[in-house]
Amino acid sequence: MSKGCKDMNNSKPIAIIKTGSTYPQISNHYGDFEEWISRGLGGSAPIWVINAPQGDAMPDPSELAGVVITGSHAMVTEHASWMTVVMRWLYRTIHQQPSLPVLGLCFGHQLLAEALGGEVADNPMGIEVGTVALRLTQAGHQDALLSAMENHPWAQVVHKQSVLTPPPGAAVLASNVHDACQAFRYGDCVWGVQFHPEFSADVMRAYLQALSGDSLTQQQVDTYLQDVCECDDASSILASFARLILPQVA
Repeated sequence: MSKGCKDMNNSKPIAIIKTGSTYPQISNHYGDFEEWISRGLGGSAPIWVINAPQGDAMPDPSELAGVVITGSHAMVTEHASWMTVVMRWLYRTIHQQPSLPVLGLCFGHQLLAEALGGEVADNPMGIEVGTVALRLTQAGHQDALLSAMENHPWAQVVHKQSVLTPPPGAAVLASNVHDACQAFRYGDCVWGVQFHPEFSADVMRAYLQALSGDSLTQQQVDTYLQDVCECDDASSILASFARLILPQVA
């Protein structure tokens, strides 16, 4: 168990803070973010989905075993009112209950970073998409979650914005040529990852096709498709996160 993370009572739910939805043509076939995340967590704890853009009330942190913040097609720099609500809740929760495990994915990673004093903006290199290689830092190799990737540091990504400056005091856990902060840990129990551990290879391929003619040319899509593969070690991060909360989860 990560130092400082509580052995939470498994009767408490894991809150999935839903910050957006995937494309309809993807959700119709594969489901949506919260379903992929729930499967990745292993189903050994109740799941409480909080739809933030729809105005769902944020939960009392004392009622939770952990928190996962989903991806979104929104941009953190839009500063929508619901984003401010979630960021303020995250800031209070993390500082008042530092032993509550929190994990932000892609947009969730960025929202978490900004809530904690980091900087999020358009990545100067543009969109990063597909199956990409990461480099773990020394802290990443020793981290309770990221160390699971050290032998196969590949992950699924699709993002235009990045954490350009990590939160003060955060440890950067992974990077690559495109993004200097692909993952960070804040304190003992708060993580943000720019990549998508919840994405299967099929979902990644579906995203590439959905972006054809919009953010990508068909030629780019065809090139990226050649490199798409399953990223089992990255996907295992969700199960590892569940084990920090529920040590009895296999």
